This record gives sequence, C-alpha cells and structure tokens, in this order.
Amino acid sequence: MIKSAYIHIPFCEHICHYCDFNKVFLQGQPVDKYLDMLKKEMKLALEKYPQDQLETIFVGGGTPTSLNEQQLEFLCEAIKETLPFGKHTEFTFEANPGDLSEEKLSILYNAGVNRLSFGVQSFNNELLRRIGRTHLAKDVYETIEKAQNTGFSNISVDLIYGLPGQSMADFADTLEQALQLDLPHYSGYSLIVEPKTVFYNLMQKGKLQLPPQDLEASMYERLMETMEKYGLNQYEISNFAKAGFESRHNLTYWNNEEYFGFGAGAHGYVSGRRVANYGPLKKYMAPLEEGEFPLVEEHHVPVGEQMEEEMFLGLRKTEGVSLDAFQNKFSAEMPQIFGDPLEEQRKLGLIEIDGGFVRLTNRGKLLGNEVFQSFLGII
Repeated sequence: MIKSAYIHIPFCEHICHYCDFNKVFLQGQPVDKYLDMLKKEMKLALEKYPQDQLETIFVGGGTPTSLNEQQLEFLCEAIKETLPFGKHTEFTFEANPGDLSEEKLSILYNAGVNRLSFGVQSFNNELLRRIGRTHLAKDVYETIEKAQNTGFSNISVDLIYGLPGQSMADFADTLEQALQLDLPHYSGYSLIVEPKTVFYNLMQKGKLQLPPQDLEASMYERLMETMEKYGLNQYEISNFAKAGFESRHNLTYWNNEEYFGFGAGAHGYVSGRRVANYGPLKKYMAPLEEGEFPLVEEHHVPVGEQMEEEMFLGLRKTEGVSLDAFQNKFSAEMPQIFGDPLEEQRKLGLIEIDGGFVRLTNRGKLLGNEVFQSFLGII
C-alpha cells in the first residue's frame, strides 16, 4: 500500500545560495501548463495504482507559495479531485515567510491543508542576506501570526546551523527566538554544501568561510539541549515535536514505506521500485502530453537493498529500528543479517540495542553518517 504523496513545485522567485533542489526562476515559466501536466501525472498514477486513502500529502519545492492565487487554487483543487484523502490525512505545504498573503492562506486552509512548514533558517537578518534569503526576521512573526489567525495550528519551522560566519551565540539566539513562537514542530539541519549551488562555487574559489567541524557539532548539541529544555521530543536526528505533532509524512520515508513522487525531478517509491522524474520542465511535460509517465530513472529494489535501507533510514529515528518489525517485514532476523556492523557500532558506543530496538546513542547522533554507511554493502 502506498501511504503518501510528495508533490514538487519547482518555481522560485529567488534562488537561495545553498539550495540544490530542482528549481527554476518563476518569471517567464509555463506555470499553468506545468500544473495541468502535474494533474495529469497524478491521474495516471492513481489509475495504475488505485489507493483507498493517502495518509499524508506534502507539497514542496521550490516554493509552492510562489504561485499566484489562481494557480494555487487550481493546484489545491487538482489535488482534492485526484488524490484520495480524508479528514485524517496530513496535508502539508512548504512556504517562505513573507510569501503568504491572507488570500493565499485562506485558499490553503479552505482546501484542507492542515500543516504549514516555513523555511525560516535564521533570525539574523545579515545572515539571511548572506545565504540568499529575501525575508527578514519580522516577516516570520507576521506570517506565522497571519497563519494562526487563518486557523492553522500545526506549523513547523526549519532552521539551519553551520552557516558561513555563524557563531554559537548567533545560533543560540536564533533558537531562542524560534522557540518563543511556541510552535508544535521544529527542524534543525546542518548546512551541506552541494554541487551546482552558489555556495559550492564560492567554496571552490576559497571564498566560503564555514564554522569549524567541532563548532558545528557543538551547535547540534545546543540544538538538542535547547529543544529538550522547551519540552520538544527529538523523534528523528533533525526533527523535534510536541507529542502528536511529529511529521507523519517524513516518517513515511524513515519507516522505508512507499510513496508517490509527482512533479519535475520528484522521486517516488512505488510497487518495490525507486523512480525519478525528469527535472527539466520540457522533458517532464513532453511524455505526459502523450499520456506516458515522465520517468528518467527506475530501479527495482532487491530485498538485500531494502534491508540496508531499513537500517540507515530507520536509525534516523530516535526510537530506532524494531527487531520484530524487521523480522516481520523480511522474514529474517536483523542480527543474522547485520551481526558484524551491529557489534562493531555497539563497541564504538554509537548504537545501543535495548527494548527490542536498535538505536543511535547521543554520540552516534553526532556521527550518524558513519553509522549508516557501516550497514551498506553487507549483503
């Protein structure tokens, strides 16, 4: 059963210096035609893989809220008409502070959107300018207040640490300001400099001054401590929530469950296959005009690879990977398959096996990627 759908809107009014997602400048793009083709792709998928009800729908980008009011309304109607969802479906839209007018917020709310995720990143205006963001700290407060007045209560913000020129004092201040908002969900990510970004080009020229690794690790520790102090549970390496407000959509990924991926450059996991769509808009839209799926890549995931994914995705969760669930899913005992890396990582103090779960220790959270890699190539 496919539980979730991710929908990609690749349009942006500006490009952030760290972003490597599939995106294009909004101006002059065939937005209306893209939305038509997106609706067509969703219809094709549901005809081929009928579902009773999706548990989560997540609209990301790019910047979904860069669409104008009419386009946003069309997109919401297309989703409601095409995808099977009910009153318990988690329906999330990503947004940028400052992008959402009261009219756009009303369109989303009336369409059944019940969760908003804001890319805040920092409350330091100079740092926001330096990373290519166009909003200011005041826009965060104003937009969240407007969203709450519209009726939204399930609101999340993303923060980034390890930014160029960022000090511990600055990050601590951003954390305190974010938590004063008293929201039910927060995400905190370390900056990763990806190819084909402004930051990558600057780094290649020696013009990007990033905080040293030990300071970045200290920022992550401060993130965990501060979230705990404010009563937010760390349910995944980078995610913190009040009870009952965990992102059900992201848990689909970490539980290694299947999901649709709609839109240019979107990835999905459908019927045992990892699939990816064409990224360039014309290449994405051309097959759909002929009634074909816009796939650029398709990979049938063998059982051994599924087991490895179960480990490195599941270990991102604070609760870890269930020994029983692993056995039920694969008819194999985890220690039989991964005995060596389990013992090795346990001896290093990076994982613990307790209460029927394998999970990262606090030290393991700091070295998560090294732990995950130890489970690859075993089978």
